[in-house]
Amino acid sequence: MRLLSPTDLGCGLDVVETGVTFAENARLKAIAYARSYRQWALADDSGLEIDALGGVPGVRSSRFAGLNATDIDRNSRVIELVRGIPDGDRSARYRCAVAIASPKGVIAYETEATVEGFIGHSLRGDCGFGFDPLFVVGPGDTTMAELPGVAKDVISDRGQGGRAARAFLERVVARSES
Repeated sequence: MRLLSPTDLGCGLDVVETGVTFAENARLKAIAYARSYRQWALADDSGLEIDALGGVPGVRSSRFAGLNATDIDRNSRVIELVRGIPDGDRSARYRCAVAIASPKGVIAYETEATVEGFIGHSLRGDCGFGFDPLFVVGPGDTTMAELPGVAKDVISDRGQGGRAARAFLERVVARSES
C-alpha cells in the first residue's frame, strides 16, 4: 500500500467544505477525490472546539479569523474571545474526522478522534502549527507546540484518526491480496 498526496497525483481538485460538521467535510473530500481519480481516497477535516464559546471555532477553524488569516491571527482571535473566562472554564478539544471512500466514491470507513485540553493564556512552543501554541494538553501545563513530534503524534486527534484509517486500509489490502 502506498499513500499518495493530491500533489503526488498532480491534483488541481479544490473541494469546497460546505459541511456543518468535520465528518461531513471529510466525506465531501474523500468522495470527490475517489470519484475524480477512481482510487481509494482518505480525507480528514479537523479543528479546535472551545466549550465556553459553544464549540467555536469548530469547522471554521482555519477561516474563523478571516480567509487570509495566519496562525498568529487565529490564535490572537481566540485569546481575545476567551479573555476573562476563568481557567476552569477554558476546556477545549481538537477533533479530527477521517473518511475513506472506495474508488466508486462510496464511503467505506469513518472515524473521529479527539484530544482534550484547555486554552492557555499565551502562545508557547514552536513545534506544530495552528492553535498548537495555545492548546494545553495532558497533566501539567504543556502546549501541543511544546511536545516533540512523536509524543504529539501519539496523543493528537490526527494521529489517532490516521492510525485507525491505516488499520482499515491494511485490512482492505489484505482482503484484496487473498
